[in-house]
Amino acid sequence: MSVDAKLAVANGNASAAQFNKGEVKGDGNTTNDSFNKAKKMLMKINAQHPYTVYCGAKFDQKKNIDLPEGMVPSVYGHRKKVEFEHILPAFNLGQAFPEWRNGHPNCIDNKGKAFKGRNCAEKMNVEYRLMAADMYNLQPSWGAVNAARSNYNFAMLPAAKSSFGRCDFRIENRKAQPPERARGLIARTYFYMDAVYPKFQMSQQQRQLMTAWDKQYPVQANECRVAKEISKIQGNMNEIVRQRCLAAKLW
Repeated sequence: MSVDAKLAVANGNASAAQFNKGEVKGDGNTTNDSFNKAKKMLMKINAQHPYTVYCGAKFDQKKNIDLPEGMVPSVYGHRKKVEFEHILPAFNLGQAFPEWRNGHPNCIDNKGKAFKGRNCAEKMNVEYRLMAADMYNLQPSWGAVNAARSNYNFAMLPAAKSSFGRCDFRIENRKAQPPERARGLIARTYFYMDAVYPKFQMSQQQRQLMTAWDKQYPVQANECRVAKEISKIQGNMNEIVRQRCLAAKLW
């Protein structure tokens, strides 16, 4: 599917879509294949508005988080600092790569044991590294929340309770419900990743949820600012966010 066609789907105009995912290859991150470098650059970009994506907790440049009263983790309490989370999990991206699924002849550790998964994909496949380092898909997160979310898909979990006190992030049956403050950003991130990377495609269920969240939770000024800053560094534009920002007169 072309970028324009995928944008049409994201905007609710599915009839305009013609499926040919190969057409969008190269429209994502093509400049930086280092996840560590991406995290360092994002720390600087987020310094102007240093709040975690899900809980809105303030953090400093040493990754220390000032947790408001009432934000208490029920799990992973030792993960106290900021971590940069893949909004679309690296696991979802990696499943498209044979190195992740099956390993590679060169993925042998120092004890002679073969390995696969994320480490093998990072070692052997530059396309995977570029996807994993795409800054549009990375957000500052409280480490405990990042660990609890794992690689779970997002869903609505009305019967579940928060695992983090006042930060209403819920986990149940290997699904995650984020707080309202993050839902619009999450949706637009999923649409971006689906638009620019041929190897990833959302399920129909996820697309329906993200379409609803995108409409219900409009783009905010800081989301637009961050997208602008990333475009200057990474060299490609997040057209999903840019279009929403233009419509809201925030670009």
